[in-house]
Amino acid sequence: MAGKKNDVREMTRSGYERLSEELTNLRTVKRQEVARQLEEARAFGDLSENAEYAAAKEEQAKLEDRIHDLEETLSKVTVIDEDKLDTTRAGVGLKVTLKDLDSGKTYTYEIVGSEELSGAAVSASGVQRISQRSPVGQSVIGHIIGDEVNVKIPRGVRKLRITDITK
Repeated sequence: MAGKKNDVREMTRSGYERLSEELTNLRTVKRQEVARQLEEARAFGDLSENAEYAAAKEEQAKLEDRIHDLEETLSKVTVIDEDKLDTTRAGVGLKVTLKDLDSGKTYTYEIVGSEELSGAAVSASGVQRISQRSPVGQSVIGHIIGDEVNVKIPRGVRKLRITDITK
């Protein structure tokens, strides 16, 4: 992926396991499927005018790119020890409850590593997951309960108060 930094990133255990499972599946099941598609396409004859072969080669390239991206991401990840998380300050791996000071609505988000959001945006517990690099994530990380933060969004600024931080 273009623009990736060579830094170590934080990730929850569940996010790391999900990406590891995806990598294992791509290396085994998907590679075999693509190899079978290539063999079938070769059987159609002239490779220079074989649309099935070209499509299978393109699929193979996408697969290998994703495998490379996952390998690189997982090699630079620090898995958060959830037992040692400090709930006095918002951070990756924690659930943060925020009150929108304009609307009065309350939202709870689980802050996760940015690479974790390639999957579901809602955690197993039903809590909305947001990236540490999202506007809300960046604004609340490091803050404590009671702090008010301003989050720049496309429509202006949201004023939020942290009302709870939990594991």
